[in-house]
Amino acid sequence: MTATITVPHTAAVALPSPMLPRLYTVDSVRQETVDTSTLEIKPPAGELCPRFLPGQFNMLYIFGVGEMAISISGDPWWRSSFIHTVRAVGTATKALCNLKPGDTVGVRGPFGTSWPGPELLGKDVVLAAGGIGLAPLRPTIYTILADRNRYGRVNLLYGARTPNDLLYTDELSRWRDRPDLNLAVTVDTADRGWFGNVGVVTTLIPKIQFDPANTVAVICGPEIMMRFTIMDLQKRGITSDNIYISMERNMKCAVGLCGHCQLGPEFICKDGPVFRFDHLDGIFGKREL
Repeated sequence: MTATITVPHTAAVALPSPMLPRLYTVDSVRQETVDTSTLEIKPPAGELCPRFLPGQFNMLYIFGVGEMAISISGDPWWRSSFIHTVRAVGTATKALCNLKPGDTVGVRGPFGTSWPGPELLGKDVVLAAGGIGLAPLRPTIYTILADRNRYGRVNLLYGARTPNDLLYTDELSRWRDRPDLNLAVTVDTADRGWFGNVGVVTTLIPKIQFDPANTVAVICGPEIMMRFTIMDLQKRGITSDNIYISMERNMKCAVGLCGHCQLGPEFICKDGPVFRFDHLDGIFGKREL
């Protein structure tokens, strides 16, 4: 099925339907933690992946199981494959994590809004992630580090339940060694081998430096983590129009037709998943929405 659009002064152009999955092949699967894996999936031979912006997502379809929205967690400039980090929490995500190289997966996308891009230039940046929320932030981290001199101070705050739940541990080690990136990691519960911070992500905020009048914050994680992180950053002087969050919530169709992801007047799949916080200030965290 195709959709036809008319471009002024040109002939009609046929575009693939946004509802029709394309067949990709699993190239590799890396187990990050006991319940989380990173998949690299490739398009048909001779093709490139569509361009995506940091913060956007794909709909991944497992034949005979179902479809789910998963953020793209690779480098935006890398078009030979899509990278997706998936936590196995339900039937469909468990099936994704159980895929093997050579298996087929259906792909629709990319969809949705993106993290701020030009809005970050020349600014101090605070990136805060909880759990698997680091995955949607990773493309923005790549973008910043690839052109680091165009940004001010960059703080990356990352929290996980335990040291064994930390994602991308090799990259975390490399990022920690960079003098131009302040990486602060915390865990809720430590073991004997952990010598870092213990506590929730907000315990890291008093330890970082930034200019509140010239700072943009991007936050991704469980809703309760985002809520308290926003409150503490606001106490430090960052205004709501300089805070961005990702609201991945029960997205089924990705194009605003089914209504499953509606949050007040917004459809998360097409109006989000990334929102400037002042656009959600009155409804974020409100029960029954």
